[in-house]
Amino acid sequence: MKKISLLVGLAAALGFNNAQAVDWNWKGDVRERWEDQRTLKDNTDTFSSSRSRTRVRLGVYPWINEELSAGVQFATGNDKPEETISRNQSEGGIFQPKNIYLNEAFVDYHPMFLDGQVNLVLGKRDCSAEIIRVKNLVYDPDLTFEGATLQYGKDADGKEKNGPIAIAGYYLLNSWSSATRTDPALFIAQGAYKGEVNDIRYMLGAGWNSYSSVNNICTDINADKSGTGTGFTVTDPRVKDKEYRIVELFGNIGGQITETLPWSIYGQYAFNTGLTSVMKENRRQAWLAGLTIGDAKQVGQWMLDAMYDYIESDSVFPLFTDSDRKLATTGTNYSIVNVKGFEVGLYYHLVQNMTLGARYFLYNNIDKTPSDKNQTLHQLQVDAVVKF
Repeated sequence: MKKISLLVGLAAALGFNNAQAVDWNWKGDVRERWEDQRTLKDNTDTFSSSRSRTRVRLGVYPWINEELSAGVQFATGNDKPEETISRNQSEGGIFQPKNIYLNEAFVDYHPMFLDGQVNLVLGKRDCSAEIIRVKNLVYDPDLTFEGATLQYGKDADGKEKNGPIAIAGYYLLNSWSSATRTDPALFIAQGAYKGEVNDIRYMLGAGWNSYSSVNNICTDINADKSGTGTGFTVTDPRVKDKEYRIVELFGNIGGQITETLPWSIYGQYAFNTGLTSVMKENRRQAWLAGLTIGDAKQVGQWMLDAMYDYIESDSVFPLFTDSDRKLATTGTNYSIVNVKGFEVGLYYHLVQNMTLGARYFLYNNIDKTPSDKNQTLHQLQVDAVVKF
């Protein structure tokens, strides 16, 4: 007992008692997935894969005082730059331990002289909390931006409030120690309005996504920062000699079928205003539309989600759009763009904090080219997710 009193007294003397005022807000989730993927050409298998995958995320989001919050999150993943849009790790490596990486690390300053309405976020954070991300047409949900974001109309958790919303963000994609190689970057500006009329909720908005110096984007892990080394590719072949100045329109509308059964219709449209000699002028637009019934937030509740995607080859940035639509591991843009098709998912809240779900994907190429193999993707994902 004396030892405990001594430790408590020492902690107080060193000032550690100040930590008692911090609201730590621990959050985490574990997802176990079984995935079956079949790619067909002329009704014949060209690629088949069945695998088990895991994703783990654990973070702490302290509210330090009324003007300052922060976040640190660790997650499974892969240090290959081309895997920036996935936090999954495949199981079956003879029981080897899985890698854990720093997935989020940010500070959020919301000064009280602006009534806490404005957030200045610095560091690495979930893209859905940084910007307005209605669905995954432009950005994969696993992506975490790195840079600075100025927000109006979002709370400290990154959720949109009712009323006007404005976002401005600047993010570095590579950082070169070179006088001749400009750092590639992404600038995002968004404006939206979220409201409710006669129990119908809605949000409408537009965005501008501008990429600079895309020929200096490197996904080769062997690249040296001087940009003068040999044995690596500086320009990623998926974006070489292209421009991406993407205008985005997005929105959703929803209400209640019953008190416990909501509905929502959502949509996104993107058009790349950039154009170079290696791009197709008539292949620069993308869109998706979908319907959700239910939300599976409580035990015994379910959710149905269905959407259709149409993504032309030069419409969205191919390194950051959703990777689950991938038709092949080789070929033009790895067939993440130049695809069209639909997804249907059904989810059920089995026990407290645990949801079971299944999602089916069916995608084809828009343009039938030999490098994309003119394949059809049939993919089934079965998930068990626990949040805590």
